[in-house]
Amino acid sequence: MKKYTLAFALLFCMMAFKPENKLNDKVLIFSLTKGYHHASIADGITAITQWGHEIEFDTDTTTDPAKFTDDNLKKYKALIFLSPTGNGFFNDEQKAALQKYIHNGGGFVGIHAATDCLYDWEWYGKLVGAYFTKHPKIQQATLHVLDNKHMSTKGLPATWVHTDEWYNFKNISPDIKVLITVDKKSYTGGENGDVHPISWYQNFEGGKVFYTALGHTKEDFTIDTLFKQHLLAGIKYALSRKK
Repeated sequence: MKKYTLAFALLFCMMAFKPENKLNDKVLIFSLTKGYHHASIADGITAITQWGHEIEFDTDTTTDPAKFTDDNLKKYKALIFLSPTGNGFFNDEQKAALQKYIHNGGGFVGIHAATDCLYDWEWYGKLVGAYFTKHPKIQQATLHVLDNKHMSTKGLPATWVHTDEWYNFKNISPDIKVLITVDKKSYTGGENGDVHPISWYQNFEGGKVFYTALGHTKEDFTIDTLFKQHLLAGIKYALSRKK
């Protein structure tokens, strides 16, 4: 009897002193806006934090470029740029820290206006895959899934009718792997031709990159189940998770 009591006591101690969330990955949501501020940012932070509870990743949030240091970024498995806007908010040391983070295999997720910032830093444009130029009015359009085998598109319908703010792009990297396009015939104001990318991924200088231009509206993060499926799987991709 004493043997079983001792074993139970040891098991209890191991459980009691096990660090909480030891196995959880961490992501950093960065949403500084020095230009246009999207009202959906707050909804995005809430949604991503809740999704983290569901699949066991932890979230920190910041609008402070000073958080971009080697020591701080080491804590995160992925960085999520949630519609940041503006130029010049990273100094040379912070730029070097982000580059080192990517070179060491860090994940990067860009959402919507992640292509509407840091036009003054060519390396960032190559990382995120393109730069935003302008958009027509918010309207409904038809999306086409080109690659249904990627984590972020698996299970999505081949065609998908969605309402959003449809970005036009410049400096589109030839290295991106396009996942979803928007049909230029289904809305007015598209300027990127027959293959107008809306979501893509790439392996960039050692890091995994996922970007979606969707995410302008509050509804994307609150009631749109297809968008949730798409973005959450994109985050999992950046975290190198398959489940």
